[in-house]
Amino acid sequence: MERSVKSLVIIPAYNEEKSIDRTVEDIRRNAPDFDFVVVNDCSSDQTLGICLEKGYPVLNLPVNLGIGGAVQTGYRYARQNGYEVAVQFDGDGQHDAAYLDAMRDKLLTQKLDMVIGSRFLEKEGFQSSGIRRLGIRYFTRLIRILTGTVITDPTSGMRMAGKTVIAEFADNYPKDYPEPESVVRILRQGCKVQEYPVKMRRRTEGTSSISPGRSIYYMVKVTLAIFMEMLRRQ
Repeated sequence: MERSVKSLVIIPAYNEEKSIDRTVEDIRRNAPDFDFVVVNDCSSDQTLGICLEKGYPVLNLPVNLGIGGAVQTGYRYARQNGYEVAVQFDGDGQHDAAYLDAMRDKLLTQKLDMVIGSRFLEKEGFQSSGIRRLGIRYFTRLIRILTGTVITDPTSGMRMAGKTVIAEFADNYPKDYPEPESVVRILRQGCKVQEYPVKMRRRTEGTSSISPGRSIYYMVKVTLAIFMEMLRRQ
């Protein structure tokens, strides 16, 4: 049944010329019945050129929108093209497409609205840096307090959505550091969210947008955004 469900991998990419080809080939090899689209977020390197040369489906943004805008573009594409399942999948090579079939099976058989790939359920693979793990634990506690739901990996960028969440995120998606805020939003709307254990790889090329020096700023900004979301929904 799962293979007949129209499914899309959304790959937001900003300056991922050294890893985008490997990312796409991983999807083609390990999740061949998923379609995919690269959302090129106005890269200044050869990310777009590689996609065009290889014939990858690509949405080319004329200005840099950041991770939130790039992912929302992917969700809009999914809604417009009738996809029933859409999964975010980083273009930096850290995610493993071998998990996509099992995540989709969980989403559909358990009638969930979202499945989050969590590196902390079984604590295998790359566990992120120490300072980022502190931030992750902070958001886990905050989300549990606000929603009653335990999300062990609230900053995970490997998230699979069904049609309800696709429609929501196509219209409303946070712009900066969107994962914790957006999961609070859909949980408070009554959506069913569970996690699936995955292993993530260490980034081998490029640099993360969240440096140690920006981690405190990240935590404060996202916390404020979450509380503003709570007030907006009252």
